Amino acid sequence: QKYFILALLLCALAASAHAFCYRKEVKLGMTHCVDDADGTIHEVGSSWRNSKCMDCTCSGCCTGYVFINRRMHLFVTSVSTCDCFLYRYATPRDFPDDCVSVFDPVACEYIVHKRDDNNTLCDIYISIGK
Repeated sequence: QKYFILALLLCALAASAHAFCYRKEVKLGMTHCVDDADGTIHEVGSSWRNSKCMDCTCSGCCTGYVFINRRMHLFVTSVSTCDCFLYRYATPRDFPDDCVSVFDPVACEYIVHKRDDNNTLCDIYISIGK
């Protein structure tokens, strides 16, 4: 049973190895987020995939109320954030020697094709990641 739990933990660790995220706080009242990767502007509540193949969201600000001395006061419970998470894609590691691996930044995926013919796709034996 110990080995099963260890194997499960190692699988979970491997699944998250290529992933990372960052959170950027924005000012109260802002109506948009600016993506640091490419400078694009996105409205609060929107989601997008940026030029670095990261999935991003721009979330709004939340407010709340608190009673102090029996009086209700408005306060900010959290600020707006612009979160980006790395879109996990499989990285080819083993394929025929007469082939080459090329990253397609539009599709956010690797394509493996013959070195001398971009239209002939190759088999991938081993990939790492999603």
